[in-house]
Parts: sequence; C-alpha cells; structure tokens
Amino acid sequence: MERWNGKIAMVTGGSEGIGKAIVEKLVYNGMKVVACARNMELLSKVAVEVNSKSHGKMVPYKCDISKEPEILNMFEFIKEKFGTLHVCVNNAAMTFETSVLHGKTGDWQYMFDLNVIGLSVCTRESVKLMKISGVNDGHVINIGSLAGHKIGNKPIYSGTKFALHALTEGLRMELHAEKSHIRSTNICPGFVVTDLLYKMYENKEDVDKLYNSMECLKAEDIADCVVYVLGAPAHVEVNDILVRPTEQML
Repeated sequence: MERWNGKIAMVTGGSEGIGKAIVEKLVYNGMKVVACARNMELLSKVAVEVNSKSHGKMVPYKCDISKEPEILNMFEFIKEKFGTLHVCVNNAAMTFETSVLHGKTGDWQYMFDLNVIGLSVCTRESVKLMKISGVNDGHVINIGSLAGHKIGNKPIYSGTKFALHALTEGLRMELHAEKSHIRSTNICPGFVVTDLLYKMYENKEDVDKLYNSMECLKAEDIADCVVYVLGAPAHVEVNDILVRPTEQML
C-alpha cells in the first residue's frame, strides 16, 4: 500500500457500514479520501473520528449517487481541490422488500438508479479524471454481492448486482482495448453485519436470527479485501473476489 500514500481516492456510501470501514483503511494507509453520502452530519462525525487517528485525510462530501447532477458536481469538486483521482470505490447501494410480481416501480427505479446508473456515472467520471490527469495505474473497485452470482429471494436486488458483474468486466475489456493499465475489481461479499440486511427484510427478527446463526463477515473484512486488491503488484489485476462467512451455505 506504500505506493498509494498521498494519493486521492473517492468512496461512495462512506458514512457507515462497509463504506466507512473502507474509508478508515484507506486514510490509515495515507490516502486522501473524498467520502460521499447523503447524510452530511453523519459524514462529518466520521471525518472527525478518522482524521484524529490516521496518516491521511478524509474529506466529507454530500452527494446522492442516484442523481447525476450531484455526481458531476462532486467530480468537479475533486478536480478543483486535488486535480486528479487514483482510486474509485463504488460502494453505495440500496435494496427494498420487493419482488418481480408485486414490487413497486418506484422502488425498482431507485435501486437501478443508485446501484447501476449512478455507479456507472461514477466509474465514467473517475476514469475520465484519471486520464486527463495522467493517471494510468488507477483502480476502480466495485462492491458487489454474492447476490450477483446466485439469485435468492431478492431478484430485483440480484438484478442490479448481476448488472454490476457485467459492468466491471465490460470496464476491464474497454480499458484493455485502450491499452490502459487502470484496473477494475468486483468484490462480492456474502452476509456482512451492517444495516443493509435490516433494510432488506421487513421482519427484523429474521435478520437477528441470521446474524446469530453464524459468525458473519464484518465490514472490516471487506475493507481488508480492498486493501489486498490495491496492494497487488502493478502487473497483477484481481478482477473478482467472492467472500462469504465460512458457515454460509449459498
């Protein structure tokens, strides 16, 4: 991770859960991290906590990744403040208690706007900024899900994560065609102890039962995957990581 010391990263959904853990790891390793989320108050609290004990710096930025104008404003901010970008971590995602037969169109629309379209805009703008600032060894890391490899009881959410798997590989192929050394990775966790599962299930007792049935992954475990990927030698591109609790079956 020494080569990333002092470099610039952007992390979406950086106010809690996996995103917060990733921000903490990157800042600890000396990176300057623009962490965005919709809740600026929570982001600011995280920044105070992280900046008080790390070598790098976290810069909080309020942004709704489901809205392209806000994303474009954020990248203009990054360009004006730092002039470049080296690492993009697309972490922000959302799901609802919904289904193909009985779901609400608005819920579907928001999930795809955030999990797929917004992520794609962040990817496009990140690579664009890397290119114009002469960064040819940057990295785009997407936080996917095992739901993007196996369809469970959340097919719409799985649909967004299957799309992410295709987008990550498509990005790799496009970068390769341009002879770029910018790398792309899709990290797909199984059950992680975060608030996301509580948002996925209306019955909170089901989530408690799941968490009590096995030792689930922690947000820090996924952040360690990010550090592992970034720490790989320049000639090594880790494209997919599937990580699950040892006791998780599916």
